[in-house]
Amino acid sequence: MAQSTTERYSALFDQGRTRLTEWLDDVADEDLPHRLHPDANTLGWMLRHIGEVELLFAKNVFGRDLTVKATTIGPNAGKRQEVGSAEEVRALLDRSGRELRAAIAAQDEADWTREVTADFGTLPLQEALARILTHTAYHAGQAHLTLKYGDA
Repeated sequence: MAQSTTERYSALFDQGRTRLTEWLDDVADEDLPHRLHPDANTLGWMLRHIGEVELLFAKNVFGRDLTVKATTIGPNAGKRQEVGSAEEVRALLDRSGRELRAAIAAQDEADWTREVTADFGTLPLQEALARILTHTAYHAGQAHLTLKYGDA
């Protein structure tokens, strides 16, 4: 039986997000302040940023009814604020992954060509999906390098 577009996009999301989830359990509290350069964002900041952007995307692009407190976006972006414990960051990323996946899975076939407008401009929903997939993968790569090679 052929998969629907929504089923294919849900599978793409699941597979793409493994770039983050495969190593996330290795992150400990003492790793969160690590950075690759004194001016770079910390590992904890990057992980929190991924979760916040995924939640904002689920809310603002896919229309999920969510409350999102974003500390890594807007006027606070890049500021060295407290990010919480490794467990709290993992819980945020678990929530953001579940919410975004549910938002993707809730789309009808025709929804994927509907135009959405957000801070990135106006795009068909299927192209907007590519933005969040690449955003997560991009920062997951940075974060994993920071976990492996960064120092406090």
